[in-house]
Amino acid sequence: MGMVNTVGLVLHPRRDSKIAIEAILKWAAGRDGTVLGLPEEIGRIDCSAVAVPPEEMIERADLLVSLGGDGTMLRTMRLAAGPSTPVLGVNLGRLGFLAEIDVDELADALTSIDGHRYDVEPRMAVCAELPDGRVVTAFNDIALVRIPGDGMAALAVSVEGHPFVRYSADAVIVATSTGSTAYSFSAGGPIVSPTVEGFLVIPAAAHSAFNRAIMLSADEAVALDLLPVSGELAVEVDGGVVTHLAPGDRLAVTALPAAAQVVRLGGTTFYERARRKLRVSGSAEVD
Repeated sequence: MGMVNTVGLVLHPRRDSKIAIEAILKWAAGRDGTVLGLPEEIGRIDCSAVAVPPEEMIERADLLVSLGGDGTMLRTMRLAAGPSTPVLGVNLGRLGFLAEIDVDELADALTSIDGHRYDVEPRMAVCAELPDGRVVTAFNDIALVRIPGDGMAALAVSVEGHPFVRYSADAVIVATSTGSTAYSFSAGGPIVSPTVEGFLVIPAAAHSAFNRAIMLSADEAVALDLLPVSGELAVEVDGGVVTHLAPGDRLAVTALPAAAQVVRLGGTTFYERARRKLRVSGSAEVD
């Protein structure tokens, strides 16, 4: 018996996903399956997918399919955070790190997943409680970013309740291993295997003498305290601004191991994707 009876779709807000959706609907129809989607996304496309609220889609779907790029994949993973519903990334644009297949591979990929011929790659997230009580979850990073004209990001970093370092920078980023190839990488951080359950704290464009990244294990909690000399900072969660912090505010960040399950079919490895996406090349030949 197959494992995929109900497929949930998450769509890129702008890219044309009609061909991919038709392929999924055709595959599901041949197996008496159901395809679900979010009302605001399915409503703009003429298709037979059933519109349901996010909570219902997560509860009912055997598989979530992200149609877009890494941003859409991150949003799908945040929707699925906690439950064990596997997530398949389908690339509709430029090559990313998280998407597993292209549109023309969809039918074969769904059949492989239905036949249990796939692996899952657990992905860790980081979460933080904002001053207004909201809890945010990120699979790439949570970044505290200076607002132009309003002073530097001046932060004291504590680990497990113990003060460790102070940064003055354009931003201070708390990144997962998944996010090591995103904002953290542009700030000079290391590339970390996505299978590593740990996270980075790294300053971007540091104005302090100590400008190194910190690597923490998943069971260590970190607190970021805005110093009196700090400007107001924007809090970005996977690249989107969710709130602002003022001097004296604190952001406590903890890890959520295996918060999402990403489908892998064995077509490429993380290192192959990193070499292509980041244009990694070898050093000069040594005789």
